[in-house]
Amino acid sequence: MSCNSVACCSTEPASARPRGRCSTPNTPTKSRRKRRTRSINAPSPSPSFGPKAHLKKVPPSQIMHVTDPSGQRLVWKGTPLSVLIIKKIMDDSVLGPFKELSRWLSEEKNLLIYIESKVFDDEDLLNDKDFAPVRAKMKSFKEGVDLSNKVDFILCLGGDGTLLYASSLFQEASVPPVMAFHLGSLGFLTPFEFEDFKESVNMLLKGDAAVTLRSRLKCLIFDSSDIPNGFDNDRNDDPNQIIPPTPKKVDPPSLKFKFQVLNDVVIDRGPSPYLSNIDLYLDRRKVTTVQGDGLIISTPTGSTAYAAAAGAAMMHPNVPAILITPICPHTLSFRPIVVPAGVELMIMVSPDARHTAWVSLDGRNRQEIHKGWCLRITTSVFPVASICSADQISDWFDGLVECLHWNTRHQQKALNTPKRGDKNRNQVNS
Repeated sequence: MSCNSVACCSTEPASARPRGRCSTPNTPTKSRRKRRTRSINAPSPSPSFGPKAHLKKVPPSQIMHVTDPSGQRLVWKGTPLSVLIIKKIMDDSVLGPFKELSRWLSEEKNLLIYIESKVFDDEDLLNDKDFAPVRAKMKSFKEGVDLSNKVDFILCLGGDGTLLYASSLFQEASVPPVMAFHLGSLGFLTPFEFEDFKESVNMLLKGDAAVTLRSRLKCLIFDSSDIPNGFDNDRNDDPNQIIPPTPKKVDPPSLKFKFQVLNDVVIDRGPSPYLSNIDLYLDRRKVTTVQGDGLIISTPTGSTAYAAAAGAAMMHPNVPAILITPICPHTLSFRPIVVPAGVELMIMVSPDARHTAWVSLDGRNRQEIHKGWCLRITTSVFPVASICSADQISDWFDGLVECLHWNTRHQQKALNTPKRGDKNRNQVNS
């Protein structure tokens, strides 16, 4: 899967990478043990079930070849020449690292640097005469400008919000690979330390870096309330009509908004005092009606955000799935569910709803949804290629422990070993 015009992902067999200890070169071939290759994907199931039942063979055109995520590594099809730097705003502590990184990229690596116009026009940068030569070589842009064919890779300085913002800048095409440095508050999605930025960036430019493909959701908002119902030649007042009625010409629903999200799509009741009343469809089949504060549709990356606070399970970003989590449902049996990544979800305000609903996309672009409007959500074909500090598994668990303090508690103390002849040695004291 290509990431942009310069970078792409290669897949390497798990057996081709060294794992753990290896036998010495002088060890005879026959004495070497066969090592089981490790894969993040589940093993292929046996097609036989009992003595007679088996799976029906499918045509080759319907077979999807899934690569092992642990073998996904970044390679360059050409020398990277440009970089986009996303800097956390309203935080003076990030300004120093931003200047240091920009100067090194411009003077040492001779890279063309793109930055936002609001960062380019920052007073601290304008008044810094020593930084003026570097600033003069930069290119600024405003939000909404297409950067898909201009930027080779992205560097984020800040917290998790900088990665979400970088994703939002690339809506109609693939996202360049992203390396995120932890200079913010949480840092679950930013595994790199800025103190080692030179070594990290050189590793990225060299290629062969481990990468996690974080899936995004494509959200389309339609207004179908203006679609006419009935027939063009309705003549209910004429009992002698023998011409069958013809359906009215129906235009497709108008597209109000579209957006690709990295974390989640949140539908809630907004300022209304009433329960939200939302109809949920899966592949055009009505699944349920959500009555509560709202609904969260999230990616595996977003499962550690709002969905986790609402009681959902946390999923590794390599799991191909969509997570559906209710927000304070007015029922005791509505639990979060996980559905396959390839389904299409459709969400509409129920005809019996007492009020409208509101939707926000990655915490942005909040807008009201009226009756007759429809949200269609499915997995996007343009994921975010996030560079790994160690590998896909280690980075995720390190983030769970260090940032979210997952399962962190004081370790239970061991009991003393009973002495020989102790009458109470078989008793366990609490």
